[in-house]
Amino acid sequence: MNIEDSLKVGSNEMELVDFRIFKQEKGGVYEGIYGVNVSKVREIIKLPKLTELPGTPEFIEGIFDLRSIVIPVVNLAKWMKISEPEGVEKNSRVVITEFNNVLIGFIVHEAKRIRRVSWADIEPASFMSNSASAEGSKITGVTKIEGDNVLLILDLESVVQDLGLYEPDTQFNVTEIENFSGLALVLDDSSTARKIVKEALMKMGFDVLEAMDGEEGLEKLNDLYELYGDKISKNLKIIVSDVEMPRMDGFHFAANVKEDGRFGNIPIVFNSSISDHFSELRGVEAGGEAYLVKFQASSFYNEIARVVRAHMK
Repeated sequence: MNIEDSLKVGSNEMELVDFRIFKQEKGGVYEGIYGVNVSKVREIIKLPKLTELPGTPEFIEGIFDLRSIVIPVVNLAKWMKISEPEGVEKNSRVVITEFNNVLIGFIVHEAKRIRRVSWADIEPASFMSNSASAEGSKITGVTKIEGDNVLLILDLESVVQDLGLYEPDTQFNVTEIENFSGLALVLDDSSTARKIVKEALMKMGFDVLEAMDGEEGLEKLNDLYELYGDKISKNLKIIVSDVEMPRMDGFHFAANVKEDGRFGNIPIVFNSSISDHFSELRGVEAGGEAYLVKFQASSFYNEIARVVRAHMK
């Protein structure tokens, strides 16, 4: 990767793989424009020969061997319950993704390009969360692109979780958890992820404040400063932040926190589904004291305890 072209930490930008899913409708063919974070994409390949798995849902097309790793392949169009036009197979590609330390392939009708977009231009898709369709309930953000078109960012993690291909590891022996006190601030645009982290921190003895993105996180910090003044770091013991969030991502949030003299001593731990090494390095550069991959209870408890202890000295 060219360093000049790589994303600068704190830039509040992300790179997306723009892909298309076509839908056959009475009036013709509709082109759906979707995106997934480049950090979650291992590679994009032509559709390989798949081995079918008996007894699985129809949208799981099968498995194949990629350099000695067996990878399940999900047909996104079938999962979305849309009618595929004839002939889409000729340009079909498999987007090989890696998140939560799991490799999964997704069949798309066309892989277009890489787009660099600002998180500030990505709106949360809360208006779609009550949608009855599988697609609508799995959109995390939307952004406008050229031609007044809208690109939808798919929440592939929840797709995978729904398929039973990944389950967060929340089990841990409570008697082995070190007990702390004070506040913890959790940032995540996923209410499910916030709930998991909140419950884990509460088991450790923390009172938990929640924010949906970096902008709301900064608002919460300013509110706490109004309350505690220069003693804020004595009361707010830890910030646990997701990386991918609309409006302001976790890296940009952390850069803002570390540049603000009022908050610089408060430790930040990243908790993300992105499991590539480059993102871990970016987390350190942004000022994070640990980078955790969602969600492994024992790693979470151990790292949070280590970071909080280090700041108690």
